Amino acid sequence: MVVLSQEERVSSQHEKRDHWFRDIVAYGPWTGLIILIPIAIIAWITLPLLSKLKSAANEVIIYTSQDQEYAEPIFNEFTKQTGIKVRAVYDNEAAKTVGLVNRLIAEKNNPQCDVFWNNEEFRTRQLAREGIISNKWISFGSRTRCIVVNTNLLPLAKAPHDCLSLVDEKYSRKVALAYPLFGTTSTHFLALQQRWTDVIWKSWCQRLAANKPFVVDGNSVVVKMVGRGEACLGLTDSDDIRAGQREGLPIANVDLAQDGLSIPNTVAIVRLSPHPAAAEILLQYLGSTPVHAALEQAGALTCQGTVGDAFLDETNPDSGTVEDWNRMLANQNTNLEFLKGLFLR
Repeated sequence: MVVLSQEERVSSQHEKRDHWFRDIVAYGPWTGLIILIPIAIIAWITLPLLSKLKSAANEVIIYTSQDQEYAEPIFNEFTKQTGIKVRAVYDNEAAKTVGLVNRLIAEKNNPQCDVFWNNEEFRTRQLAREGIISNKWISFGSRTRCIVVNTNLLPLAKAPHDCLSLVDEKYSRKVALAYPLFGTTSTHFLALQQRWTDVIWKSWCQRLAANKPFVVDGNSVVVKMVGRGEACLGLTDSDDIRAGQREGLPIANVDLAQDGLSIPNTVAIVRLSPHPAAAEILLQYLGSTPVHAALEQAGALTCQGTVGDAFLDETNPDSGTVEDWNRMLANQNTNLEFLKGLFLR
């Protein structure tokens, strides 16, 4: 093996450099450009992609029907702890949950979302059945469907404790409810249909509509309307009643007993999500005890009997509920069309 001295190595390098310049002189200045232009193009294309990939690894996209006032502080704390930025898309009060569900369905072949945090269970099961989210998800906490009463207008002792009483003539033009085509109101109506016979349920819906209720854009609007005395009572969710009470509204919660409905939050990862690793980290975070405690303290839900990190199987109708979800899903479109004819303005 020939070992070159330092002077010989420097001389060799200078010789190679001189050959390169001689080639440019011999073949023209375009020789250098031919070499440099492809390198510049590759750098122009790849550097932004590498930057984008680095950024993508540090973000997660979530669609959520949980109220922004409750969810946003949790996302901020998640980012603080993990460095992963959360890009959240919230629903609107009028089309609660359904708008995000339809968006996920539309994006099925090109998912834009990583995680779906839903504050009611029925639509999550619908998405699992259609293969848009994983068949397993985290379920935690609960809210309940109940009656809200303006205590200045109706003493609690005289308030109804079941849904059938709401069609009494004395409550004509005195009841408020959200559109039963969306959100928890829709799930509640569909659950009542399977608990009662179809004949009783349809008769109740028709009589309720004939009683001229105030049909409004969301459960929080129901609470505000009852609190202002524009309606005497209404069907709504327990967390909205707690929020109204914190505002000082003269309202009270009436348990619906057998006609009520427990509504857990669910969190699921979207199939073929763009950021699967970050999605898994966020899902586990949202399933953690500190998050549940923060939501309970804020009044968003009650965590007694929470499932926590346990995963529920969409195909098991007995997983923490008495509802026959498969039957509800099978009859969903027919029953919603019936409700649309009665309540949609």
